[in-house]
Amino acid sequence: MYKVLIFAGTVEGRTLAEHLGGHGYEVHVCVATEYGESLLPRDTGLFISHERLSREQMEAKMEALGDVLVVDATHPYAAEVTENIRSACEHTGKTYIRLLRGTQQVDENDCVRVDSVSGAVEYLRQTTGNIFLTTGSKELAAFTRIENFRERIYARVLSLPKVVEACSKLGVEGKHLICMQGPFSRELNAAMMRQFDAKYLVTKDTGAAGGFLEKYEAARDVGAVTVIIGRPLAEEGVSLEACEELVQRLLQENGAPAGVENLPREIALVGIGMGSGDTMTVEAREFCRQADVLIGAARMLESVQLPDKPRFDAYKPQEIHDFVQSHPEYRRIAILLSGDVGFYSGARKLLEVFDEELTVFPGIASPVYFCDKLHIAWEDVCLSSVHGRKNNLVGLIRRNAKVFALVGDRGGISELCQKLCGYGMNDVRVHIGERLSYPDEKIVSGAPADFSGYETDSLSVVLLENPAPDPVVTPGIPDAEFLRDKVPMTKEEIREICMCKLRLTENAVVYDIGGGTGSVSIEAARLAVRGTVYSIEKNPAAAELMRENKVKFAADNLEIIEGRAPESLRDLPAPTHAFLGGTSGNLREIMELLYEKNPRLRVVITAITLETVAEAVQYFRDSRRFDEPDIAQIFAAKGRAAGSYHLMMGQNPVYIISSTGKGEEI
Repeated sequence: MYKVLIFAGTVEGRTLAEHLGGHGYEVHVCVATEYGESLLPRDTGLFISHERLSREQMEAKMEALGDVLVVDATHPYAAEVTENIRSACEHTGKTYIRLLRGTQQVDENDCVRVDSVSGAVEYLRQTTGNIFLTTGSKELAAFTRIENFRERIYARVLSLPKVVEACSKLGVEGKHLICMQGPFSRELNAAMMRQFDAKYLVTKDTGAAGGFLEKYEAARDVGAVTVIIGRPLAEEGVSLEACEELVQRLLQENGAPAGVENLPREIALVGIGMGSGDTMTVEAREFCRQADVLIGAARMLESVQLPDKPRFDAYKPQEIHDFVQSHPEYRRIAILLSGDVGFYSGARKLLEVFDEELTVFPGIASPVYFCDKLHIAWEDVCLSSVHGRKNNLVGLIRRNAKVFALVGDRGGISELCQKLCGYGMNDVRVHIGERLSYPDEKIVSGAPADFSGYETDSLSVVLLENPAPDPVVTPGIPDAEFLRDKVPMTKEEIREICMCKLRLTENAVVYDIGGGTGSVSIEAARLAVRGTVYSIEKNPAAAELMRENKVKFAADNLEIIEGRAPESLRDLPAPTHAFLGGTSGNLREIMELLYEKNPRLRVVITAITLETVAEAVQYFRDSRRFDEPDIAQIFAAKGRAAGSYHLMMGQNPVYIISSTGKGEEI
């Protein structure tokens, strides 16, 4: 059994033909019209004919093909054709498989079911109001029995000259004849029905691939009655997914030389948009339609709405990779990702685990969709996420006029709003979007206090508008701004030089050892806005004062650790930068631990006494683990008013020692 003969009068039949042809099998396809032939691709090695065959001609074709497997994928309403194919297979002894289009469940209160076209006509003759006819041109003649059909009927048919001519002869023409090729969305169907003021929609139960649900839901949207013509036969058969597997298994069992492993394979990362399916790009949806298998988390698979496709529920990159490698029969593979593949997506890790090149289809990202819904421009929005990760949203809000964040925790927005209230940021405007693009989409706006204790859906986003962001990106908080009491503090001029010497990055992890009032810690937290600062302070009074300064400056990414160094450092995450302003005689031990945590650490040490300077220089000389240290002595004087004059008051000279570890990156 080396060949397959498919009678392909449906989308499923064409999909099966493309699938088998793309896998290297010899596939012969029979369609009834030239138009049906035009819908099939020309580059997959298919043998296509568009002749209408009688039962005898079908038998002759089967005999001529020899050892052939026959698949009946004709329309569920083509009862006579199906009977001819089945009979021809029985007479020629060929294996017959019926590919069935599944039916869909609807609310029976919204529709009227009839068993035939004539039944639909008889029902509609007892009604008034316009009729949107979507059953095609073949049965149009029967509906001309309806009184005033020329005024009542609006028929949607294929845009073929022969079809237009036939409809015109029946008296259905002009604005009452809509010549279009599907598929049609729910919104387009509804728009047409509103345009025609249709009170009835007539359709066949054509299943998902035939757009039945989109027509039924559109009729519900406009308050029209759906008249459903039942299928003429109660058939047994298999779904598209089962048919693909069955045919390939039968072909392989009988020695069909598919050569699957040697055929080219295309793997694509497909961004599906928000999740409803309507926010996918046409390009992405078309690839999914043609794919041999869909891979993704359950929500992604459900959103694509291609139930007859083989699917694999997975989201872990290695699990997906292993599945793909263990199924060489799948040559066109769609890996589904939410939103856009470039916005907090699993695409990066998938690109790492796959050795072969992957195609990428972008989707509509949630910040774009949400901002458009709010009528807010998004080109200047700071993008972030707290979905499964730690992020300093408060710091981003303080710095930016607009911040967008993905939120995965139901209580995440409530916790954020409580923080904003605690930091006195009550003038921030909060916009929350839940289940974006789904029918139960919800968007609410308000002040932080409005959402304290607010629980969101797990699929939520937030946009925060700060009317007075802090645009300063350099260190330089005046000393007078800090709450100080009697706690020692690194003075402003020295502090700013130290910040420059540290060479902080936006996502730095900083240790401030000997935090004092927290002046260095807070400067660092404002600069490393996406990072974390750990301030270690042994004096409880100083630690308490630092907490007050943390609230005053909304330094949410500052963690205050009460204790002594190096003991309090051992369980902290590895630092990228460290500032040593007070070591209590433990400089060497602290430096050894810091290097152990990160051999490429950037470190800055300040010293007032010569003994501390000597200890630091000696450590760098002995350890040889760091670059030659940069040593600077800084003298600063500050002006002070004295009557009508100003005097310059000198401060203690400070040594600033800085260096970088020589080891490998952590």
